[in-house]
Amino acid sequence: MIDNSHYSAATQGAFELFDLGNLILEAGETLRSTKLAYRTFGTINADKSNAILVTTWFSGTAKVMEDVYVGPNHALDPGKYFIIIADQLGDGVSTSPQNNPAPQRMSKFPNLSIGDDVAAQHRLVAQHFGIDRLALVVGGSMGGQQVYEWAVAHSDMVARAAPIAATARISLHQQVFVQALEEAIMSDPAWNGGWYASGLDVRNGMDRMARIVATLGWSRAFYQEERWRSVLGMSSLDDFINGVMKAYFEPMDPNVLLCEMHKWRRADVGRHAGGDLAAALGRITAKTCVMPIDHDLFFPPDECELDRAMIPEATLTVIRSKEGHMGLNGFEPGYMAQVDTALAALLAD
Repeated sequence: MIDNSHYSAATQGAFELFDLGNLILEAGETLRSTKLAYRTFGTINADKSNAILVTTWFSGTAKVMEDVYVGPNHALDPGKYFIIIADQLGDGVSTSPQNNPAPQRMSKFPNLSIGDDVAAQHRLVAQHFGIDRLALVVGGSMGGQQVYEWAVAHSDMVARAAPIAATARISLHQQVFVQALEEAIMSDPAWNGGWYASGLDVRNGMDRMARIVATLGWSRAFYQEERWRSVLGMSSLDDFINGVMKAYFEPMDPNVLLCEMHKWRRADVGRHAGGDLAAALGRITAKTCVMPIDHDLFFPPDECELDRAMIPEATLTVIRSKEGHMGLNGFEPGYMAQVDTALAALLAD
């Protein structure tokens, strides 16, 4: 195991671990002694009708969702709702490649799916908290893929769904992009087949991956208008790449990111209906608000609209942000104000 302080409570803040025991994965392998990290805010009411589940995205943890999306000035207000934020399996905080003992450690860590994440979260919600219906499931990017999975696989438990900057099936364009990220990491000789002593050993591959993420993670307008200056306070393009993109990924574990990439480029709720995406999305009974970001190059609004059209009575709210997909991090005040307005309207319905 690798002791990486980035995933510790000292960095991530307080969290709990739910012991899932042995989890049989969609791929057929059993992940043993599985722990799901989570944190809660607010108080559950007597009939447990005010519970909200928040899911997490690629490279992000529950800490990011706590800091950006939850609080008394947000729609996700702990004064009104009981909010559960669940880390993904394999995200470095929950049971993951770098913190799991042999034999399922490092590159021998099993391949996971979005379905495995939701299966683990379902047990947390239903067994640990005794909740049989969630007022809302919300998440962005890979978190949004989990929202779709919840709404299709557990339609009876989801009253409202809000996938932000995500699609229900990964596009071929995204599959190629994510493969490029994988290859950037694994092309580093220090990768050593996934058997490195420290994630920092693989910094060259991680830096290449960070630059690739920068190409589509931020919008064309972000670059054309040099918004790294006005929004992020960076002095030049190199300052932005080195001081934001490379610095963001540097403390993370390469096997963790590869584990999440495997899930990312295989996300598809259509598998619940034999590959028929329309049939799968047609099963959704939750009041659904699909929330793309207008400048998102990962999950463009037109692709999100195609999903929306297949969900009974779903609505579409386009979030305006020239930061593109990275707008999810709430860098500009206008982003969260729009998200809060849309979520508040959905919760009031």
